Amino acid sequence: MKDLAIVLVSGGMDSCVTAALAHTQYELALLHVNYGQRTESRELKAFHDIASYFQIPKEGILISNIDYLSKIGGSSLTDPRIKVQDAQVTAGEIPASYVPFRNTHLLAIAVSWGEVIGARKIFIGAVEQDNPGYPDCRPVYYEAFNKLIKAGTKPTTALEVETPLIDKKKSEIVKIGISLGAPLHLSWSCYKNTEKACGQCHSCFLRLKAFQEAGVKDPIPYDKTETFH
Repeated sequence: MKDLAIVLVSGGMDSCVTAALAHTQYELALLHVNYGQRTESRELKAFHDIASYFQIPKEGILISNIDYLSKIGGSSLTDPRIKVQDAQVTAGEIPASYVPFRNTHLLAIAVSWGEVIGARKIFIGAVEQDNPGYPDCRPVYYEAFNKLIKAGTKPTTALEVETPLIDKKKSEIVKIGISLGAPLHLSWSCYKNTEKACGQCHSCFLRLKAFQEAGVKDPIPYDKTETFH
């Protein structure tokens, strides 16, 4: 019998591929968190579609609502007064889409659930290259978080966070997803829209560029797409 792993599935491409990777070795439980983000309803639909694709039973699904992150604000994803920036190719500063300390809130939920259901791993699709300004997408952050889990859970828990994509290029992630049969057509990455992806925000830019570099057509619909060189 396979060990149990929790996968944080936002509905985006990286978490979709991470779920496919985890599925090769573990029985899956999927966690989704609504935190008042602009595309919350569309991300939730993508999550349900991905969970159905992997045939996750009801008891293996947890949907949490932490709307206090939108009340705190400070991010273009949660505060409608902050504009969602178009793609920043060479931006070095922390982007406006950074949600302050978000991954810690998400992982804390996963650890609590994992300790109860006996999970051995928590998978998150963090990618350092995508978000060079996101402090909680760096390997050093996950090393520290795994120490926190050890310090703050029962000695018998034996739970740790895995970041299988953290050092990958986005085009590599597309290729890994295709090789594993990940349901990329069900994923959603746009920061702005819920019907057709905008094709302009930083997340759309990274996704479109990755598919182009991988030599594959992105299966989701876009309002407008650019060609990247």
